[in-house]
Amino acid sequence: MVLARLGPAASDTEIGRALAAADVDALALVYDRYGALAYSVAVRILGDARLAEDIVQETFLKLWNSASTFDAGKGSLRAWLLTSVRNRAIDQLRGRGAHERREMDLESAESVHAAGAGPDPWREVSAAMERDAVRDAMARLPVEQRQAVELAFYGGYTYREIAEIARVPLSTVKGRMRLALEKLHSYLEGKGLLNEP
Repeated sequence: MVLARLGPAASDTEIGRALAAADVDALALVYDRYGALAYSVAVRILGDARLAEDIVQETFLKLWNSASTFDAGKGSLRAWLLTSVRNRAIDQLRGRGAHERREMDLESAESVHAAGAGPDPWREVSAAMERDAVRDAMARLPVEQRQAVELAFYGGYTYREIAEIARVPLSTVKGRMRLALEKLHSYLEGKGLLNEP
């Protein structure tokens, strides 16, 4: 068995290769290493232990079914797993079936905009730098503030809906949003990405 040789100190890259080779022990090792962390992320977002367990189970099943496509060059196994848990948990909060919101991601919006003219490499580089800076700024926010921003701006929820989802008073959501937007503004201004009048 591959993991008998690798052992519990195996790197994520080695574990990824073992998963791609359909090594069940590799999946067990990933779960032992990141299962509790994945669960805590899901519980923090959802506030519901049962739903969090379901999300974690779905995420590990997805990892197992798509292990052959994992590319360590695009990010760590830990990052892939936690991002997947976070996205699934937010999807659960959004209630995809109940809200049926139309969302367009940044890449598709840019491709529609760029279709009119030939590609401008400087504009593409600038846009990529801006996206990276916004992702960086979002990652620096506390979990509660980041969740509020994501639900409002990416999910299209109102403050009142966010308060219901997070099970907190409306004033708490407003406070989280104010603090988050101030931090984002300050960070992006420091990076020279905001044009102040």
